[in-house]
Amino acid sequence: MLNIYKLLVATLLILLVAAPSAIVIAQDAPRMPEGFNIQRGVNISHWLSQSGGRHGVAQADYFTEKDVALLADKGFDHIRIPVEEAELWDYREEKYKDAFALLHKAIGWCKQYHLRAIVDMHILRSHHFNSRSRALWEESAAQERFLQCWRELSAELKKYPSSLVAYELLNEPVADSASQWNDLLARGIALIRELEPKRVIIIGSNRYQSYSTFPQLKVPAGDNRLILSFHYYNPFYFTHYKASWTAHKDYSGPVHYPGATITSKEISQQPATIRNLLAGSSEEYDADVIEQQVMTAVKVAHKLKLPLYCGEWGCLTTVNRKDRLHWYRDVRKALEKNRIAWTVWDYKGSFGILEDNGEPDDKLIKLLTKD
Repeated sequence: MLNIYKLLVATLLILLVAAPSAIVIAQDAPRMPEGFNIQRGVNISHWLSQSGGRHGVAQADYFTEKDVALLADKGFDHIRIPVEEAELWDYREEKYKDAFALLHKAIGWCKQYHLRAIVDMHILRSHHFNSRSRALWEESAAQERFLQCWRELSAELKKYPSSLVAYELLNEPVADSASQWNDLLARGIALIRELEPKRVIIIGSNRYQSYSTFPQLKVPAGDNRLILSFHYYNPFYFTHYKASWTAHKDYSGPVHYPGATITSKEISQQPATIRNLLAGSSEEYDADVIEQQVMTAVKVAHKLKLPLYCGEWGCLTTVNRKDRLHWYRDVRKALEKNRIAWTVWDYKGSFGILEDNGEPDDKLIKLLTKD
């Protein structure tokens, strides 16, 4: 018995020497705000945001109580609900009552099935992460409209306990400078704190909530009801293979994970018009690289003593399934090793955890939820 004890102690000492920073950070990682404990969730995309217009999707049928029951049964503990200004308010800035009714229903279902909900301001008329418009950063009226949206959302949602609903002020801000976003973020946090002192607020850094811009993020000191959020889609040429909204959409050669997403030989076989769109695609990726990148955000969260959350990560179904599942396994491992809660992108979309026929992709879901 004594020999076994000595062996265990020796093994622990070896681990501490070999990887002290990773172990210390994992042990000391700040926990979620009391009452809002989340670990694994799903984004409910293309419902109250990016639905193709108010008549592009039968919204009342697209996401229902049955979906919430399914997610709870599969082992998820929360959902992130992207909302869009144009889906909730008309051009006269009056509420679409039916859209708000759906939002309330979703929160009610979450309460019924013991899930938590994050209401994410995904797109504003003055700001879209894929748009060149600079209105939110250049026009005071656009900034005031952003704040007014949150005044009205707060008025609608403040009745829900902070243990059930959290707010994400803006998805993937793309300001010209980090200071522009930090300044507007401070105003948004101050507004919510005035209206709802105990509400949990989720915030990310400038430039698409990338882990790489986390060191530039500034947050109010002493606010322990904040959660820091980043998104992870690396390697991008792999996770967004053939995505119609990307510059490299016309590349149809093979992609791989792990290793080089596209090998130098494969790149050389492409016409110049395609080769010019693939800069960086031959970079090597594996579990170690993923964790190294994630650690950039981990270290900032640790320094600020705030919990960390990966609000979006996912891979299109256009890639080889074996490689896709390998990527999901490696990203999940990096996140959970460092006690990072997460919400996969997405539920029914092109990154979805449902099959094309609407049935759950049980192999992927098991990979995501089973300990």
